[in-house]
Amino acid sequence: MIKLRLPVLLALLASALHTAPLQAAGQSPADGQAPAPLSNEIAALDTRVFDAFNHCNEPGRLEEHAGYFSPDVEFYHDTGGVTWTRDAMIANTKKYVCGHFTRQLIPGSLKVYPIKDFGALAQGVHRFCQLDGGKCEGAADFAIVWRQRDGQWQITRVLSYGHHALADAQ
Repeated sequence: MIKLRLPVLLALLASALHTAPLQAAGQSPADGQAPAPLSNEIAALDTRVFDAFNHCNEPGRLEEHAGYFSPDVEFYHDTGGVTWTRDAMIANTKKYVCGHFTRQLIPGSLKVYPIKDFGALAQGVHRFCQLDGGKCEGAADFAIVWRQRDGQWQITRVLSYGHHALADAQ
């Protein structure tokens, strides 16, 4: 199996962002985003995967969250490093996330781009809110590569980067 390192992955993502919009049927090259049905499908998947993430301390929810990821998922986190497998990523989620904080998508930030003969790229901004007190003190950009195979969607790559404190923590 070939492991793509971050510079190669970023180059491929940049290429996908520039070429896929022109190749996909039913799109305007001016905006480059996916047609509404694909955008809506990926938005619904984002909602479901992070609902499980946000409730991963409840019975069965961490396993549900894990089911959205390919076994060989690569997760690039600017402050946490890289994990190369679903098992390692889920272990980190259990240790650092469950019962500590939730993820909220910033409304209007999600953009979806088709990846020809593969799936889709979702990018946006999310904030993180502490469970004790509910303050949303941090935010970051993300890019998620979704693969569709045999009618099923799975996440194969994740980039979570640009983590920063929110000046107007709520």
